[in-house]
Amino acid sequence: MSEAADRLAAVQANIADAAKRAQRPANDICLIAVSKTHDADTIRPLIAAGQRHFGENRVQEAAAKWPGLRAESPGITLHLIGQLQSNKADEAVLLFDAIHSLDRPSLVTALARACDKAGKQPQLFVQVNVGDEAQKGGCMVAELPVLLAGAEDAGLTIDGLMAIPPAEVEPAPYFALLDELAERHGLPLRSMGMSGDYATAVMLGATHVRVGTALFGSR
Repeated sequence: MSEAADRLAAVQANIADAAKRAQRPANDICLIAVSKTHDADTIRPLIAAGQRHFGENRVQEAAAKWPGLRAESPGITLHLIGQLQSNKADEAVLLFDAIHSLDRPSLVTALARACDKAGKQPQLFVQVNVGDEAQKGGCMVAELPVLLAGAEDAGLTIDGLMAIPPAEVEPAPYFALLDELAERHGLPLRSMGMSGDYATAVMLGATHVRVGTALFGSR
């Protein structure tokens, strides 16, 4: 447990330092512990150390482990950070408090229907393909205004944007682009930054950082 607490404290200190350099309050940044592929026994020490926001990539995996963990530890906020299939929208809306990967009109339709059925809406982020990468999820930058308008027409509230910059390149320009897009569209939240670059993301406006390896260690 002390190892998990030490890792958490180190990440929190790095976030606080980056926020200070950017002249931002550290408590404006939400740290999401990326718990995908980790079992309940690996997650519990981080919960015990005080971590309350967790991120999962797959609805099925989250459904298998989080109801039990949440029963043990009330107050957990669960984020879906992986791609979402439209046929999983109903389950995702019931299970997650935030969905970071809204990226296409068909998913807008499925989520609007699911939210109406559930009588609630998770916090929603539109994922933007800031690097124009064919193999990666996210709507293209040019398509963002139409997708946002479609979400509004469907009755969905979009709270922010999410991005994963291309690998092996300097991420700062992509973080700056996402920040500028969010600003342009009047969206308050920016989900960007992972274990290798979250400090840079905080410097460039991130409100949510998604950190796995730095908290759980290498696999």
